[in-house]
Amino acid sequence: MTNLVLLRHGESEWNREGRFAGWVDVALTATGIEQARRAGITLRDRLFDFDLCYTSVLRRATHTAWHCLDAMDRTWLPTIRSWRLNERHYGALHGLNKAATANAYGEEQVRLWRRSYDTRPPALSAAGTRSFTADRRYADMHVPASESVEDTVARVLPFLEQFIRPSVSSGTRALVVAHGTSLRAMIKILCGLTPSEIVRTEISNGVPLVVELDKWGKARRSYSLDG
Repeated sequence: MTNLVLLRHGESEWNREGRFAGWVDVALTATGIEQARRAGITLRDRLFDFDLCYTSVLRRATHTAWHCLDAMDRTWLPTIRSWRLNERHYGALHGLNKAATANAYGEEQVRLWRRSYDTRPPALSAAGTRSFTADRRYADMHVPASESVEDTVARVLPFLEQFIRPSVSSGTRALVVAHGTSLRAMIKILCGLTPSEIVRTEISNGVPLVVELDKWGKARRSYSLDG
């Protein structure tokens, strides 16, 4: 068995404010930094170690990875960053307050946008999409106007199958630091969860989740390290 450790970024400024962050590059709060460091201490104390780290291209994940690894004295580990591990693209909901959006559109509609497997949020405007394509991180790719959970699974799948699963199957001890929806996508693929199961899956900020994989890269069990 090989362990793959998944870690959702620590609390971000927009987590604290209750806003849809998606692909907007918001920073960690002081609490988020502490959560990341505490995750590293927990992993170190539980005798976990790593050979490689994967993360998204958003700073709340990359900074969480750094602080976690710093607490483990492992900041020198090679780290692979990919937009495919980004949070779900929330389209026109980016930056909106979740409670205010529920008041404006109704709680049921917002629940569908957030938790339905195949419902996309309202699309980002062409001008809004251009703000992402102007970013060097996304210059050579098609930026979505919005994504459902299903879309995020489809986006994560090639990276998981091409890089993470083969690496872990060969014995590499990997840490993946990403986001709520992209990590749910990985769990769905690795654990074979149904759409209804995955949308009910909660992943806490800064709490490591261990997935035990067999030599074929199939999940045998998973459990969280709550500190």
